[in-house]
Amino acid sequence: MALIAAVMTGPGAGAIATIQLFGESAEAVLRGIFRRSDGGPFAFAARRVFLGEIADGEQTVDQVTVGCEGPDSFAIHCHGNPLIVERVMGLLGRHGVQPVRPEQLLIQVLMSREPRDAIRAEAELALATVKTVEGARLVANQVKAGLTARVGQWRADLDSMSLEQIAAQAKQVLADSETAWLILSGCTIALVGPPNTGKSTLLNALAGREKAIVTDVRGTTRDWVSAEVHIPPLAATILDTAGLDPSLAVVGPIDEAAQKGSVEALNRADLVLLVLDASEPADQLPAFLAGLLVGRRVISVLNKTDLTSRLAPSNLPEHLRPSVRISAKQETGIADLIRAIRHACGLAEFSLDTAAAFTERQRALLRRLAQTDSHDDAISILAELLHGTIT
Repeated sequence: MALIAAVMTGPGAGAIATIQLFGESAEAVLRGIFRRSDGGPFAFAARRVFLGEIADGEQTVDQVTVGCEGPDSFAIHCHGNPLIVERVMGLLGRHGVQPVRPEQLLIQVLMSREPRDAIRAEAELALATVKTVEGARLVANQVKAGLTARVGQWRADLDSMSLEQIAAQAKQVLADSETAWLILSGCTIALVGPPNTGKSTLLNALAGREKAIVTDVRGTTRDWVSAEVHIPPLAATILDTAGLDPSLAVVGPIDEAAQKGSVEALNRADLVLLVLDASEPADQLPAFLAGLLVGRRVISVLNKTDLTSRLAPSNLPEHLRPSVRISAKQETGIADLIRAIRHACGLAEFSLDTAAAFTERQRALLRRLAQTDSHDDAISILAELLHGTIT
């Protein structure tokens, strides 16, 4: 087992910094650099904390507390001055300790536990990065129920279930995992459409505050404006883009770059809201934009319904007819739009108790399980899901 250490607190100055030390020789290293303030014996035991100092020979580096968190795992809490943190890490390095990133250290700690529970370990890592409370519940539910229970059921029924049945269920878990991934990693929603259809006003309405400049000047937005919005259970990043109009791309380099940026935002989005002016006819929609949206998750938002309506969904291309009518200016129809967003993302009937893969390791193994025609290979894959190595 490698002897490693990581700074677990964020970069920059702070009151306290935490350095985690892990490995078979961790206690021996601490005995060489740590002195208790009361001069007492150095007898580490789990859940004990000692006050003392880190010393480089006869020179004191800093006054610290050292906590024993388990076998071969220690937390050094020093002052948060970056120079002190650097000196402590440098001292550890001279004693054979390898510096690593916090997530690398956590993986080593979690993988050292017996019996090895890979899904639980991945859940503990994932909980540090989930964006919503709902995401945390979804991950936590995979440990004893959810994915763990489903894999356990497959193992128990492997002799009575056909590989085709298991493959079908694995494919369903993978499909549900696509929805789960939006909850866990966040959803990017791009507002696209012709100029002056009310995209910036809609962004402000969804954000609940003014984020974008709103004017009657055609093509005002020339760069992305974004807002973070909680649409339970999603953490959504909404991108307001420059109005897409081929004629603007030849006006000058700024407008050309804005047009390219809008297409780029569209391509990276998980969901596209095509914002159209309901008071204008359907020919406002450029044919090239309609083509870009083929095969994408899209909702047509017919805005400005406070004005006389001239646009009906039936006049739009078939793939753009799922629509919602709103007035972003009057903030009417926003609740209907939120429901449509949840439905488009597969959340309308999605339960946080659903079995779902939440790491690429899990997804890769489930894809293998869905394709295998070997009973022995299925046994190996299921064991790897539950007890494999994570990186």
